[in-house]
Amino acid sequence: MKFLCVIGDPVKHSKSPRIHNNAIKSLGLDGIYTRYHLQEESELRNLFFKLKLNGANITLPFKEQALKIADIKDKFAQEIGSANTLVLKNNQLYAYNTDATGFLKAIEDFKTIKKALILGAGGTARSIAFALKQREIQLCIANRSKERLEHFKAFQSVVYEDLRDFDFDFVVNTTSAGLNDENLPCDKKILDKILSHSKYAFEVIYGKQTPFLKLCKQHQVECKDGLLMLLWQGVFAFELFFDIKNQQEKIKSAMLEALNLK
Repeated sequence: MKFLCVIGDPVKHSKSPRIHNNAIKSLGLDGIYTRYHLQEESELRNLFFKLKLNGANITLPFKEQALKIADIKDKFAQEIGSANTLVLKNNQLYAYNTDATGFLKAIEDFKTIKKALILGAGGTARSIAFALKQREIQLCIANRSKERLEHFKAFQSVVYEDLRDFDFDFVVNTTSAGLNDENLPCDKKILDKILSHSKYAFEVIYGKQTPFLKLCKQHQVECKDGLLMLLWQGVFAFELFFDIKNQQEKIKSAMLEALNLK
């Protein structure tokens, strides 16, 4: 039996156990998937082995740490600089990133995006920036502090207060603002200016009408939350956990069923 888990802080809200366990059942595989609330980043590797896991999905705020602790790092994850999937093979930890491909699948019906703004500068922001770069979209990364922007030297990057360009087709909130509170990712006046010019928006948080999503709707911006990204990154991670191929539609169908979206 494979023992699998989602690890994060917070993690109580995660739907990963529901979708993965339903996929395991539907495909007749031997495994169980649970969640673990970790608070100490430095304990991630020890925890993985202590729990005797075969694989794990890593969520906020440990994605960069997940890459650091791996013995073998997938090239894609290395280029992004973070990992959301850890798999045990031959007693070695392999790190992968399925966020980027999951994100692109989630927004495939958002057409003609030429210019995008990413709010936040963590591991998820790196994955999304890398994904959008593949579509040759002009990017700007905005964050509360300059320190985190060091990871985005290949892109235009600014702190929120220095944003002078508000003409973006697409705005992505990768921050945790609104997850456990009613905060916006940055000052409302700045967001009002940005969203008044935007066509599309994406909120990585799912299962909640965050202040960011509410503001997008006020500006009549077509928006999505992170549920489809969760779904598709989960499909790609599931393939890695069980080392299976050509089963994406079956996995997706089972996960959608678990979310009552089928």
